[in-house]
Amino acid sequence: MQSVCIICLILRAASFGLAFHVASPFSRQAATTTTTNYREGTQLHAEIERESEKKRVVVIGNGMVGQRFMENLISLDTEKKCIISTFCEEPRAAYNRVKLTSYFETRNPSALSMTSEFDVEGRTPWYAKNNVELLLNDKAVALDTKAKTVTGASGKTLAYDVLVFATGSYPFVPPIPGKQRPGVFVYRTIEDLESMLAYVKEHNVQSAAVIGGGLLGLEAAKAVADMKVQSHIVEFAPILMCRQIDQGGHDVLVRKIEDMGLRVHCGARTQAFVGKDGTTDNESTSPVSALRFSNEGWEDLPVQMVVVSAGIKPRDDLAKGTDIAVGERGGILVDEQLRTSVDGVYAIGEIALYNNFIYGLIAPGYDMASVCSKVVAQDELGMNLDLKEEPAFTGADLSTKLKLLGCDVASFGENQPSPDDPDVSSLTWNDPLCGIYRKLIFNKAGTRLRGGILVGDAGWFKFAHMFAHEIIIVDRSSNQITVQEIIADF
Repeated sequence: MQSVCIICLILRAASFGLAFHVASPFSRQAATTTTTNYREGTQLHAEIERESEKKRVVVIGNGMVGQRFMENLISLDTEKKCIISTFCEEPRAAYNRVKLTSYFETRNPSALSMTSEFDVEGRTPWYAKNNVELLLNDKAVALDTKAKTVTGASGKTLAYDVLVFATGSYPFVPPIPGKQRPGVFVYRTIEDLESMLAYVKEHNVQSAAVIGGGLLGLEAAKAVADMKVQSHIVEFAPILMCRQIDQGGHDVLVRKIEDMGLRVHCGARTQAFVGKDGTTDNESTSPVSALRFSNEGWEDLPVQMVVVSAGIKPRDDLAKGTDIAVGERGGILVDEQLRTSVDGVYAIGEIALYNNFIYGLIAPGYDMASVCSKVVAQDELGMNLDLKEEPAFTGADLSTKLKLLGCDVASFGENQPSPDDPDVSSLTWNDPLCGIYRKLIFNKAGTRLRGGILVGDAGWFKFAHMFAHEIIIVDRSSNQITVQEIIADF
C-alpha cells in the first residue's frame, strides 16, 4: 500500500513537470527533496507564467535609430513588461553610420559600435545583458499583420504584440546605363567600404567618381580620397549641397575641397558608365572605365571606380502588400505618435513618412525613437510614465553643423527662402582669402533672424541657431548683431 502511495505521488508530481529523487518511503531525505523540488517547480511555473504575460516587441532593423529605440524602451520598462527581439540583416550589431568614413583610421568595426566591442560573431554583451534577442544576418522578409508574425530569411518566425519598423533606407541608384558593372558601388555599410578597398587593390584604381554632391556624397568622396585614390565629385545640380548652402557658400566650399586635391564637376548630366570594352549598355559586365556625359562639349571622365551616393529611398518593401499605408514615393505613413495605419505597428527613422516628408538626418531619427518608446510604453505596455502631455513628433529642426572634407559647413532655419518671398533681407560676409563665408537671413525689417549659412568657420552656429526667429537688433553702422537678452554664460 505504501509503495502504491509513493508511485501515485511521483506520478502526480511528474504531471507538474517536477524532478524527484526516489528514496525510502520513511526517509527524511525523500520528504525534504519532495518539498524542495515542489517549491522549485512551483517557482518555475510562476516564472513561465510571468514570461508568457510579457508582450513581445519586435524591431525590424538594428541600425542607429532602432538601437536607440530599444535603449529608450528598456530604460522605461522598469517592471520588465516586455521582451524585445530585433532583426539585423548585417553581420554585426548596430554601429555608427554617421562616422563611417572614420573606419579608415582603424579598420576596426568595434570603433563604430553603438554599445561595446564586437565579438567574433558580431555581437556585443549589451544584448544578452538586456535580454534582447538579436537575430544577426537575418533580414525580415515576410510580414503578416493579421496573424501578427514576422519571418526572417533564416526561416524563423516571430509572433509580436508590438512591431516597430526601423529599416531605414537604401542608396538610390539612378537608372544610368552601366550601373551593373564591376567597379560600381554604393556607400552605406562597412561591407561596402571593404568591397571598395578590395577592388581598389585588385584593380589598381587610380581615379574614382562619386555620383552625388550632397552630404552623403561628400562623405563618400572623403572615403575615396582616404583610399589614396583621385576623387571626382560629380553633381547634377549647379552647386554642391544645394539644400543647405547657396552659390556663395558653394564657391568657398569648392575652393576648400579642390585645395585638398579633389575635383568637383557640377551641372554634370551623367549619361552612362562606360566599360573597358567601350560599351554603354545595361548588359555588359566589362569593368567601368569612364563616365560619359550628355553635356555639350564635355569629354569622358576616365575612372576605374564609381561610388553612387545620390540620395536615399525608404526601405518599405516589407510593408508593401500588407494593409500598412505607404506613401506614393515611398515611406510608411505615420502620425505624430509614429503609429502606422495598423494597430500596434510603428515606424521610425528614414522609413517613416511624416507630413509627407522623410527625415534623412540622425537627430530627427533619435527624436522619433524617443517619442515612439514612450508611446509604446504607455499605450501598448500599460506603463504610467506620469507625462504632462502626450509624446508627439511634430517635425524636426533640419539645422546641420558638419565638418566635410575638413571644412566646417553649417546651415539653420530658413537658409534658402523662396525667391518670391517679400519679407527677406540678408547680411553676407565673404572672405575668399581666408575661405570663410557667412550669410544671415532676416525679415525685411531686420528685426528677426530667420536663418543662415556658415562655410569655413561655423563658430557662430550655436549663437545664430539659438536666436533664430527671436527678436534682435541689427546695428548696420558697425555690422554688429546685438541681442536684446544676452545669455551671460554664452
